[in-house]
Amino acid sequence: MPIVQQGSINTTALVVPDLYVQIVPPQNLALNGVPTNVTGIVGTASWGPVGQLVIVATMGDYARAYGPIMARKYDMGTQIGTAVQQGAANFRCVRASDGTDTAAQFQIPQTTFVFTALYTGATGNTLVASLGTGSKSNSWRLTVTLPGQPPEVFDNITGSGGAFWAALSAAVNNGTGPQRGPSQLVVTNPGGTTAAPVGFTWPFTAAGVQGTDGAAITAAALVGVDIAPRRGMYALRGQGCSIALLADADDPTQYATQAGFALSEGIYMVMTGPAGDTITNAVLIKGYASVDTFAAKLMFGDWVWWNDQVNGTIRLVSPQGFVAGRLANLSPEQSSLNKPLYGVVGTQKSGTPGSGQMTTYSAAELGVLIQAGIEVIANPQPAGNFWGVRGGHNASSNAATSGDNYTRLTNFIAATLASGMGQYVGQVITANLFRRIRATQMSFLQNMLSQGLLGATDGSLPFSVICDTTNNPASRTGLGYVQSDTQIQYQAINEKFIVNMEGGQTVQVARQILSTVA
Repeated sequence: MPIVQQGSINTTALVVPDLYVQIVPPQNLALNGVPTNVTGIVGTASWGPVGQLVIVATMGDYARAYGPIMARKYDMGTQIGTAVQQGAANFRCVRASDGTDTAAQFQIPQTTFVFTALYTGATGNTLVASLGTGSKSNSWRLTVTLPGQPPEVFDNITGSGGAFWAALSAAVNNGTGPQRGPSQLVVTNPGGTTAAPVGFTWPFTAAGVQGTDGAAITAAALVGVDIAPRRGMYALRGQGCSIALLADADDPTQYATQAGFALSEGIYMVMTGPAGDTITNAVLIKGYASVDTFAAKLMFGDWVWWNDQVNGTIRLVSPQGFVAGRLANLSPEQSSLNKPLYGVVGTQKSGTPGSGQMTTYSAAELGVLIQAGIEVIANPQPAGNFWGVRGGHNASSNAATSGDNYTRLTNFIAATLASGMGQYVGQVITANLFRRIRATQMSFLQNMLSQGLLGATDGSLPFSVICDTTNNPASRTGLGYVQSDTQIQYQAINEKFIVNMEGGQTVQVARQILSTVA
């Protein structure tokens, strides 16, 4: 009584009389939508791996991985901090450097034993290494600490002379067992020292090589390179990001490169103009940069005053993090228009915080920016006096594709189909295959409809899927082609709300009488 998987035996060529049980997999593939809240951020930091992607959810995660927020341009932590305030909680982070970053290093006096910080950056300068009596007799204990990180303890290191230092180095670099793995703070090199061990407590700042961040970068360094090992923006390739930004990358010569990458990856790239920009210059620069695409959202260079609680100061920061965080915390059919942004103290346009002045954008100014495909953070909003995104548009000049919702829904649906429909490749082309392909897509779109991501104002079905012999003739299927044609109608965004009011002493009111059913 063989039990086999369907397709593993030829059921038309059986010889032995028996019961053959075939396990048939579910015929209709179920598609689950890909996440739309994954935000990729590239910038500088004072700790952590350079050019490697790290997953971060909270500011605590960020501090452990990259050190504190730094009050400077191109800082990755600043953008994450402003995004977290909008509710974002799913980041893919890439640290960039100008190539001059160094790791803090400390050599124990009277020995050749050297501690080196695991990562480059100034945060490594705050490391402290202590050697004292171990838990067991005639043993030593090494403790390595870094502010904001749990202390690392390597206990019961024994031996004398060179054997001790070799054992200590092995414990730090390789770990001492399942409960105490390799250090995540330092690496060591005994250097052949044979000195007798002596207890010490040495901060890395006391002596040795000081770590540096390599933070004097440019927008081009944030873009990085697309060859192995990938650096900068290109390290986000294939990581499932739906939104991304390069921290403070205000160089217009890099706009087109960012937009091209976003288009190829299905990412909504949030870009920014330089701080203190003028509307006239912003419109000209956007035209020169040839950025007219739904894949990018270009923020006007009216930077935001933000209360940096880590550094105890109110700083002028790029608007990218606020907008990316707001988008990440919205369902993809939504627009960023008229949604509150949190943590905004003011903008360059509104005046310095505490000045008592409040300058707002005129309708003419907003009209120029929005018509040019440039977004801006402003107060008030149509719903009241709060800070928010004023247009809800991407950088496209095509009215059919210029909404946030177009970019995000299109990328969401395309990424979902790409992640799941590939299972049909390699299967025999039959009428049943056509049916299953159509059923899979229809089921996914129906789920979107039931959850409010799709809809039509007249209640009709806002999508159709064709996959049969009408679009798959034998001349095509004979060559191995199968085609599925899908049409999806998105819900529009109410951007221009017109309320007509007729009032006066001579107005004749026409009243509508609703019929009742007994």
